[in-house]
Amino acid sequence: MPTSLHLKSAELTLDDAGSGTPILMLHGFPATRLLWRDVVPMLVGQGLRAIVPDLVGYGASVPHDGVRVDMASQARWMWELVDALGIERPVIVAHDVGSAAAQLMVVASPHRVRGLVVLDGVYAGEWAMDAVQSIRGWASAEAHRLFPVLARRLGKSELMREMLAAYAGESGGRRLIRAACDLDPGQTSQIGESLRASRVPALVLWGRDDRYLSVDAVARPLAKLLGAPLELLPGGHFTPVDCPGEVSRAVRDFVSTLG
Repeated sequence: MPTSLHLKSAELTLDDAGSGTPILMLHGFPATRLLWRDVVPMLVGQGLRAIVPDLVGYGASVPHDGVRVDMASQARWMWELVDALGIERPVIVAHDVGSAAAQLMVVASPHRVRGLVVLDGVYAGEWAMDAVQSIRGWASAEAHRLFPVLARRLGKSELMREMLAAYAGESGGRRLIRAACDLDPGQTSQIGESLRASRVPALVLWGRDDRYLSVDAVARPLAKLLGAPLELLPGGHFTPVDCPGEVSRAVRDFVSTLG
């Protein structure tokens, strides 16, 4: 069953399953915590604890009035979550722009992060903003028309359609438009040296067929910056949906190296 937490400026919804090394799993845009649905049981079965929140302003997590839901704010909320659960040194596993929040968490408190896994994520100022530009410019009065468009473009599997359904209707469409408008690549454009200096153990996983964030332009320089191995997976951008078995194996193997 989902758990609700009251944070300083948001109401957070999360799933918390298993025991052992804590894995904080962050989705990106336009996802929800359902992104990890097929990965979590495998990690839990391997003796790990999966903590899977909806980022604030996404899915069932709600910000207070007037609060931005940018990735710098997400990073602060995620540290609030970690503190509220009494977790010490989680491994952070993050997809897409959720990896911006993860990188900002590392920069803020590297000593508190056991390890970092980035899946099809962002690098410096490269957030594939061209892919969300149409949503940023979507008229609020037409918000109810957004979900059908997303479902046609991205809903190639039952899980993707179920995940995107969080943004159905007028209120769901307005939330997604707001989330898109609050995305700010400038928040990670200048943190490279701080990430490099953090020396947090890292792994980079990428779909071979990712059409939003390319292997050569994003994955390879990110892996080099983090001093991390790069592993290509048989999928597109949404690797936790496309190849959950490969993702869970890679995360498990990485965690086993951390001690």
